[in-house]
Amino acid sequence: MRIGIDLGGTKIEVIALADDGNELFRKRVATPRHDYRQTLQAICGLVQDAETATGQSGSVGIGIPGTLSPITKRVKNANSVWLNDQPLDQDLATALARPVRIANDANCFAVSEATDGAGAGANIVFAVIIGTGCGSGIAINGKAHSGSNGIAGEFGHNPLPWLEPEEWRYQQATPCYCGRHGCIETFVSGTGFANHYRFITGITRTSTDIMALVAQNDPLAIHAIERYEQQLAKALAHAVNLIDPDVIVLGGGMSNVERLYQHLPTQLRQYAFGRECDTLIYRAKHGDSSGVRGAAWLWQPGEYHLAMASKNLSR
Repeated sequence: MRIGIDLGGTKIEVIALADDGNELFRKRVATPRHDYRQTLQAICGLVQDAETATGQSGSVGIGIPGTLSPITKRVKNANSVWLNDQPLDQDLATALARPVRIANDANCFAVSEATDGAGAGANIVFAVIIGTGCGSGIAINGKAHSGSNGIAGEFGHNPLPWLEPEEWRYQQATPCYCGRHGCIETFVSGTGFANHYRFITGITRTSTDIMALVAQNDPLAIHAIERYEQQLAKALAHAVNLIDPDVIVLGGGMSNVERLYQHLPTQLRQYAFGRECDTLIYRAKHGDSSGVRGAAWLWQPGEYHLAMASKNLSR
């Protein structure tokens, strides 16, 4: 059995998967915000709940809104700031008496969709979450690719290329939370879409409300979504030019905009080097469950038992 944990800023979710991927157990609890020790206790409690409910023990993988530094072995870049500079995997391994694997939540999303989701069977999957923020991850042969600095796939904090005058003015007026201007996240997240609409119209609306206006053929809303599609295509050209993935998978609220899958392939071809690009673009198969499922899939078949055997032999 595989146990996955999705550690978010407001909720912690656990899932238990059978070896064939069937769901055995699922539960959510509120995240103890700003309390590291209580966060550890909540995770351990969810693992215990999963094992009690199923009568089985399992490997544990955890997706976090940050990453483990390969240098310090501590969490960095987490917007759940109480996790930063903490040895989360070591503390959980001690508390749970087993090895624990941790990956960025977007990488978990990529692993999930590469394992039994929209990108199943593909060698390289680039997965992008376009919701409140913009996260992205890479799975190679079903495994999360984190890179030597632990930040592989984080294209949301690359600058959007080939800015047009309107976009240039917008990026100057809209700093990213990271402190820079022009980050892809400020354009292609659902928040960025709504912010850009407000910038060009002076009207505050949610992304859902804007899309409702698109359905009514509102000219300003149509202008906004056409700009968004162009910006997302330019952003995805980064990934195509760098890693040339077999499949791009979209998740998050904006991934539910059906017209993206009709327009993005043609738009992406305009910006990819050489103007040839047949990269497949799919909506995530597992939706909001992809992150927690991917955390469970961080352990490949046989790896956990070898790790446990090594742990026992070293005692």
